[in-house]
Amino acid sequence: MRVFFYLGTCDICKRILKQLPLPEDVVKIDIKKNPLTPSQLATLHSHTGSYEALLNKRAQLIKQRGLAIQVLSENEIKRLLLEHYTFLKRPVLLFDEKIFIGNGAKTIVEALQFLNER
Repeated sequence: MRVFFYLGTCDICKRILKQLPLPEDVVKIDIKKNPLTPSQLATLHSHTGSYEALLNKRAQLIKQRGLAIQVLSENEIKRLLLEHYTFLKRPVLLFDEKIFIGNGAKTIVEALQFLNER
């Protein structure tokens, strides 16, 4: 599976999308317009082994709801990820068996190197 999950209204996601030399066969999914499906989330989970790895711990809704991230179970995090796009750490690039999550400088450099080496 080759897919790039991003938020179309996020300037950082748009900048990263322009930076990455994504091949034509990578499906780009704006998670605000097309929320994660249970099947897509299951695929991401199979590559990370954890829903927490996919959770945007800085999401405004976490603060608004007064959620304590450290006590959330994997099932609760899964429910949040399916409930609202803001809970997904983004962008997420899944390229065959390799996954890159988030907008950290190290993650973006690794994704760039990976894409340039293929």
